[in-house]
Amino acid sequence: MENIALIDSFSEFKDDKLIDRVTLMAILEDVFRNALKKKFGDDDNFDIIINPDKGDLEIWRNRVVVADGDVEEPNQEISLSEAQKIEPDFEVGEDVSEEVKLIDLGRRAILALRQNLISKIHEHDNTNIYKQFKDLVGDIYTAEVHHIRHRAIILLDDDGNEIILPKDKQIPSDFFRKGENVRGVIESVELKGNKPAIIMSRTSPLFLEKLFEQEIPEVFDGLITVKKVVRIPGEKAKVAVDSYDDRIDPVGACVGMKGSRIHGIVRELGNENIDVINFTNNIQLFITRALSPARVTSIKLDEENHRAEVMLKPEEVSKAIGRGGHNIRLAGQLTGFEIDVFREGVEEDVELSEFSDEIDTWIIDEFSKVGLDTAKSILEQDVDDLVKRTDLEEETINEVMRILKEEFEE
Repeated sequence: MENIALIDSFSEFKDDKLIDRVTLMAILEDVFRNALKKKFGDDDNFDIIINPDKGDLEIWRNRVVVADGDVEEPNQEISLSEAQKIEPDFEVGEDVSEEVKLIDLGRRAILALRQNLISKIHEHDNTNIYKQFKDLVGDIYTAEVHHIRHRAIILLDDDGNEIILPKDKQIPSDFFRKGENVRGVIESVELKGNKPAIIMSRTSPLFLEKLFEQEIPEVFDGLITVKKVVRIPGEKAKVAVDSYDDRIDPVGACVGMKGSRIHGIVRELGNENIDVINFTNNIQLFITRALSPARVTSIKLDEENHRAEVMLKPEEVSKAIGRGGHNIRLAGQLTGFEIDVFREGVEEDVELSEFSDEIDTWIIDEFSKVGLDTAKSILEQDVDDLVKRTDLEEETINEVMRILKEEFEE
């Protein structure tokens, strides 16, 4: 195989991968120098001349002429008689440049050259993809469903790049078909064995924040700032927004007339319930807004321990806690305070933990998960509703109710 024919076959990689000329020449020289090292033990005395325009390549080996019988390093030195076969008037001490044909490297070496080139170009390609997506981390990206697996969906973008949407990064109600476009935020990019692993997320709070940027012009233009986003994916989210222009109502601008602006975001997130809240540095007011739709009577703050005792009318307690305890949990995450709810006018109540000698700890934990951590907070609930809200059997709930009632009857 001649040099030109081999370079012609290499040029297909340049066309396929759109590698620039300088990079291609650097990769080619690196690959050929590795082959020369394997063949001759060293490549310092070789000149490699690449002409990508003509698709040509030349390799020249430079050696010093020594007297016959004095050759100690065959790659660096050439005997006088051998040199004179190349040029009759060579003398001892002169430099000889001799062209090396690829065929001289052997067929196996040429096959290895090609394989090494493929590997180097793929490595270069993967490095470029890694850098490209590293710059896109935190941005919304759209790709098409290519393959659906049990633990992840494999997506392909317009350039054929593979993007992974793991099961735990999908909204619980997500259902995708092959060929369907999917939006998410690029969460992370890692190199795994020289191949970039690009992870997309639809559950990240950042995805919701970026959707606000895309769908609400005032957020995109910077007139409204999204201060913080907290989510329980597919269930509920709270978004704190602020504006530095007093003429702009940030909540009204984000929600739109009759919810017109936020409706598309809600639909994208599988009908996730989104509360948009005016941000304020007044912690008491911020907690009050975060517990919406419940109306707060009063708040006692312990700023050192980031705790807040919130007083509510009995009929407002369930609103503050929310279905599955979602509302109070998100309010705590949004404000950075652990919120304890107390019922206005209720003078005597008992912490559920005080019944641990009669009620199993795991049962107490189940009630706590939905924001019910006192005796009266449970006694005020309907048994059927508690069955739906917790993982407890009706029989277990009735037994707990009986124990708690006895406490107040005594």
